[in-house]
Amino acid sequence: MMSCGYHDHSCEVGFIVGTGTNVCYMEEMGNVDSVEGDEGKMCINMEWGAFGDDGVLTSIQTEYDNQVDQKSFAPGKQCFDKLVSGMFMGEIVRLVLVKLANQKLLFDGITTPALLTKGCLETKHVSAIEDYHSGLSAARKILSVLGLNPSEQDCVNVQHVCSAVSLRSANLCAAGLAAVATRLRKNRHEQQSKITVGVDGSVYKMHPKFSERLHIALQRLAPECQVKFLISEDGSGKGTAIVTAVAQRLAAQRNQIDNILAPFQLSPTTLMDVQSRMRKEMNIGLCKETHSTASVKMLPTYVRATPDGTERGDFIALDLGGTNFRVLYVHVGRKDNVGVQIKSKSFSLPKDIIQGTGAKLFDHIVDCISEFQHENNLQGRRLPLGFTFSFPCKQTNLDQGILISWTKGFSASECVGQDVVRLLREAAVRKKNNDLIVVALVNDTVGTMMSCGYDDPACEIGLIVGTGTNACYMEEMKNLELLDGDEGRMCVNMEWGAFGDNGCLDDITTSFDLDVDTFSINPGKQRYEKMISGMYLGEIVRQILIVLTERGILFGGKISQRLQTRDIFPTKFLSLIESDTLGLLQVRSILTDLGLRSTCDDTMLVKEVCTTVSRRAAQLCAAGIVAVVEKMRENRGLDNLKVTVGVDGTLYKLHPHFAGVVQETVKILAPQCNVTFLQSEDGSGKGAALITAVACRIAGAEARAA
Repeated sequence: MMSCGYHDHSCEVGFIVGTGTNVCYMEEMGNVDSVEGDEGKMCINMEWGAFGDDGVLTSIQTEYDNQVDQKSFAPGKQCFDKLVSGMFMGEIVRLVLVKLANQKLLFDGITTPALLTKGCLETKHVSAIEDYHSGLSAARKILSVLGLNPSEQDCVNVQHVCSAVSLRSANLCAAGLAAVATRLRKNRHEQQSKITVGVDGSVYKMHPKFSERLHIALQRLAPECQVKFLISEDGSGKGTAIVTAVAQRLAAQRNQIDNILAPFQLSPTTLMDVQSRMRKEMNIGLCKETHSTASVKMLPTYVRATPDGTERGDFIALDLGGTNFRVLYVHVGRKDNVGVQIKSKSFSLPKDIIQGTGAKLFDHIVDCISEFQHENNLQGRRLPLGFTFSFPCKQTNLDQGILISWTKGFSASECVGQDVVRLLREAAVRKKNNDLIVVALVNDTVGTMMSCGYDDPACEIGLIVGTGTNACYMEEMKNLELLDGDEGRMCVNMEWGAFGDNGCLDDITTSFDLDVDTFSINPGKQRYEKMISGMYLGEIVRQILIVLTERGILFGGKISQRLQTRDIFPTKFLSLIESDTLGLLQVRSILTDLGLRSTCDDTMLVKEVCTTVSRRAAQLCAAGIVAVVEKMRENRGLDNLKVTVGVDGTLYKLHPHFAGVVQETVKILAPQCNVTFLQSEDGSGKGAALITAVACRIAGAEARAA
């Protein structure tokens, strides 16, 4: 197969019929249960000579076959081999001739000691006797050597016996090959298939009629398969050399692949080190003296409590964190009755809006709110509003927050350093919307924590892994040096996406990360986020694919124009490619859309790259969570901590393996913490409404107390 495949790349079957017989073919990995993995193909050595050893060929075995089998070195073994191959064909002919002679149908009933000797007739004699031109004279000569004096009719009859035996061999081989060809066609999901068979062996090559008979029978048995036979020249030796050469090439390529992907392979020791560095950065951010220079800002949110189930009322919520934002109407009732009911609408934020002026951005937001109020008959209802604003803010109160910096592609001018709640209120005045009462400014991670906290009181951590990434958690007030008071707890917005901006992650940063960072909208910023979040993973993969293609390992060394286009490989492609339900053909169609002509091997390698990049992201995210839960455990002086993490974000929710890797890694790195992950449903918006409800509940309680 390999020898012929060197000349015809479509050759996926190898066939030997000589002294012995066997077949190999390329099987889909998904069908090979004995080997792990379900992508691509693997060559299967059928060892089809043993076909029939279980008795399934008894009905077609003759008395001559049984005699051959009984006197062989391995009775009952290699039944198909003994029906087909050159080692036994001559002996079957001899046994038939002896019986015919004993019945006085040949040689005037005369047998000779030579004719009665096992092995005196070989397959080369059968081939000579069946020769189109010299067969009868060859028969006379061969029989004479055996001490016989055959007549002309004897020679004709002997030729007929040889033809019957060799024709059966060709037909049986055709039946076996038809089974293989039909399987390949069905594996390919084709109505009609073209199949190339590399063939070797003295019977096929030397017998004058064998190949023609085989081809005719195969066409009759597998009419949907157009089978081409390619004779191997010095097949086994040349094929072995080619296999060795291919193995060396693949080993060299594998070595290159491993070297390229090695920096993404993070050991538990490395991950524990990342966790320790995150802990250090958290402490720097909490300390008053070092807060101004901290990369992980650890921002107080003024959220001091999670829902206790007594919250009631109707609220408006805004959820701004990407190129789409939502307006929500939220009704909070009794948990055992209606619970939380939500109506929402998503609005787009065009590029000219998010990268224009701040006034233009907030005017657009208020226009969308007004449209939502009109559609839901909310005009004139002055409902409390919670604003989920998923960008770094320094909050000075629950309803005040100074924007520290834009992320996620936003760059609206005249906003950094300003109170975003004031900017929203001013836009409402300009747009004459008097129904907005902004009660709470909420980070999306805080909203997620609150949303999950409504369902699980143990939820004291919020995690977002989507377009961007961030986390929050309930910190002890005594550790918040920026604020007065040391009683109780407060939710801290970590803004952990900036972890590493001070260079503390440089030793695990790859050249691909650096490239993505260099060409991002904020070079040198949000380094941890760029290694983890959905906005960047696809671009990291694209950079790796380019390097692998430039080295001739992928796509035949041909880079498409589209692959050279930045951000053309969105992270949703990673989720699709890594899906356990998509087959190779569907994955290849994704690559085709990128202008990439891929083989099965290419597709498997692309999948490996995607898996490696997303696994590193999940492990780094887990290391961050471990830093948080270990700090909480030590804060509270516990030997073991039980805590729930509320999670939102498309990467965590939609990627087929990301969540599992996060949870698995947290379990390994934090054995003293029992961490449950709870996915948020409609998290940020619902959470903003719940924070507003909690704030209203607390304010009402304080008013009554006063």
